[in-house]
Amino acid sequence: MTFSSSKIYLGELNRTALGDLRLAASNFGLLAVEWADSQSRLAAYLLRLKQPVEQNQKMIQTYGKEIREYLIGKRRHFTFAIDWSTLRPFQQKTLKAVFDIPYGETRAYAEIAAQVGNPKAYRAVGRANATNPMPLVIPCHRVIGKDGKLHGYGGGEGLATKEWLLIMEGAMIA
Repeated sequence: MTFSSSKIYLGELNRTALGDLRLAASNFGLLAVEWADSQSRLAAYLLRLKQPVEQNQKMIQTYGKEIREYLIGKRRHFTFAIDWSTLRPFQQKTLKAVFDIPYGETRAYAEIAAQVGNPKAYRAVGRANATNPMPLVIPCHRVIGKDGKLHGYGGGEGLATKEWLLIMEGAMIA
């Protein structure tokens, strides 16, 4: 891991359509998005990074603004930087492929596995998505089973949140 930020900044994004969120960023970009009721998962993730953490609403303001715009249907693309440095190589490669799935479209886990050069690694793709530190921004909700059905989502209310996001984006789901 080549994480080199001197500090991690934490802030809140409250009263969204999906509830209250917590955001973390480094000097290089967004690091994490987590639902407030899963704050322990965020704390564990940040602890692994071994960097000082500071509450700083101003430092995450841009990220929060764009995520809020996305959740009310006013934004289809994020323009802020993402700090990819905390991700392991396969996870980074996988999540970059997921990040590139266009708004309102879906891809199967197997399609992502083939795209990253390992067509049999669809379960590993599922694991990379399950440990995605930036749901909503890295749109793991756009990854579905090859049967066209929704499989797994760890954020918010689980599959109901995944379905809500896909419907909001106008994606065709089975």
